[in-house]
Amino acid sequence: MRKMNKITTESSESTEREVDPLTGKIIGACIDVHRALGPGLLELTYEECLIYELRLKQLKVDSQKSLPVVYKDVMLDCGYRVDLFVDDQIIVEVKSVASLAQIHEAQLLSYLRLSGCRVGLLINFNVQCLKDGIRRMVI
Repeated sequence: MRKMNKITTESSESTEREVDPLTGKIIGACIDVHRALGPGLLELTYEECLIYELRLKQLKVDSQKSLPVVYKDVMLDCGYRVDLFVDDQIIVEVKSVASLAQIHEAQLLSYLRLSGCRVGLLINFNVQCLKDGIRRMVI
């Protein structure tokens, strides 16, 4: 029988101890970008500026990282691309949309499952107050 992952928007105690300082740095960088640029720009603009900010904070950032699907012990490139993969621990999906939809959350959850990562951030920069555009997901 396959074990189902528990999906939550809050972290377990052990994950929080390990990852919370890193998510704090990432969110801080997002706030810096949002304060400088405000809402209304293209997703790619926020992504590039966020990469710059994260690297200023000495974080390792991979952008548009390919996420293969393992099917019958074969790794297949099915076109999945993670916006940002930070310190080999956290997936960050950058959006600039009117409002986050369930499909955006489903996308991040799929990426978490496929990658084996436990923590992901969904950031919508197209909001007046950035805290309204942040979703932290843990599986």
